[in-house]
Amino acid sequence: MLDLLITNATLPDGRTNMSVAVQAGKITEVTPGLQAPAHETVDARGYLLTPPFCDPHFHMDATLSYGLPRVNESGTLLEGIALWGELKPLLKADDIIQRALTYCDWAVARGLLAIRSHVDTSDPRLLAVDALLQVKKQVAPYLDLQLVAFPQDGVLRTPGGIDNMARALDKGVDIVGGIPHFERTMAEGAASVKLLCEMAAERGKLVDMHCDESDDPLSRHIETLAFETQRLSLQGRVTGSHCTSMHSMDNYYVSKLIPLIAESGVSIIANPLINITLQGRHDSYPKRRGMTRVPELMAGGVTVAFGHDCVMDPWYGLGQADMLEVAHMGLHVAQMTSQQGIRNCFDAVTVHAAKVMHLQGYGIAPGCDASFVLLQARDSIEAIRLRATRLQVFSRGKRLAQTPHAIASLSLPGRPPETSLQP
Repeated sequence: MLDLLITNATLPDGRTNMSVAVQAGKITEVTPGLQAPAHETVDARGYLLTPPFCDPHFHMDATLSYGLPRVNESGTLLEGIALWGELKPLLKADDIIQRALTYCDWAVARGLLAIRSHVDTSDPRLLAVDALLQVKKQVAPYLDLQLVAFPQDGVLRTPGGIDNMARALDKGVDIVGGIPHFERTMAEGAASVKLLCEMAAERGKLVDMHCDESDDPLSRHIETLAFETQRLSLQGRVTGSHCTSMHSMDNYYVSKLIPLIAESGVSIIANPLINITLQGRHDSYPKRRGMTRVPELMAGGVTVAFGHDCVMDPWYGLGQADMLEVAHMGLHVAQMTSQQGIRNCFDAVTVHAAKVMHLQGYGIAPGCDASFVLLQARDSIEAIRLRATRLQVFSRGKRLAQTPHAIASLSLPGRPPETSLQP
């Protein structure tokens, strides 16, 4: 007897009336119209069954700290960094842990079951590192939490920054991060990329580097990252996050840059909600959107994913762990409103994000983990349009969350009473 059987589901690739059989936390069969005895059977009623949402770029050590010790009045990136510097000495491990666990609860309720979080290593206490390593262990049974050693103040600019990075990796942080555009000079930024990629190569680690989070068209550390990736044979293991300077670069240069990125196997993460908020702050009008060139990168063969980046922290006072909201903003900012463009934005918070994160057992196919989300939508386009209700969320065959169908009952003059409206 099966542990779980999902019937009458629509899959993201368009297949309908699909059944998904689950045994011991794994998908054993995906086939049309399967009927079999199971301890639990869920009729999907034709709704969309998708692999879980993934957030490949987040800052969990800062999440839900909005207003501590003050609010970012200008709303700029640099004031956010300064504000985080004010907050760091006041941080307590227990507070970081509780805020992170609360956020993980929000994430699970919205079908977000994999998060890559950058954790600041500029503080020599490594307080946030230790706190999030504890959170990672605690949520491991149901949520995949990856940690990136992130020198927020610059690995070369910070006294002891290289040692802090090494100690964080020794403690068990998964991925090498960096922020070359925040080093003191362009040359120092390039040197930091080289140093950090070498550290990752020596340790067999992945790389995920904040790159060119700037409106400066001459901030070109993504080019250096692509070069170092090839020099050190790190193809497929390196990600450049943000890359917002590409929005301001000369088209001729970008026509050279995108093929270099594709050739190196570097993936790119855009963060639509935050990029559109923090970039273009020095512009009057016309005002730049600031997000990197998502459709052009995708067309060039680069794997592009979307991240949330921030939720209620020194940089961004909004958010709710909803990756459909991220995809919704992404398609608007990138003007990806064609049918295929919208589907690509859905992929950017599911399969493309999972690829960037190197997730194992991800997908709806035999042998994959039985982790999936049932959405109140008929396809991925409708899911984004409605920011669809997460009807049920499963991790490795266990139901973690469920939400009632969204139905409005109206009573209007000249209309039949109690008309039920379903989105």
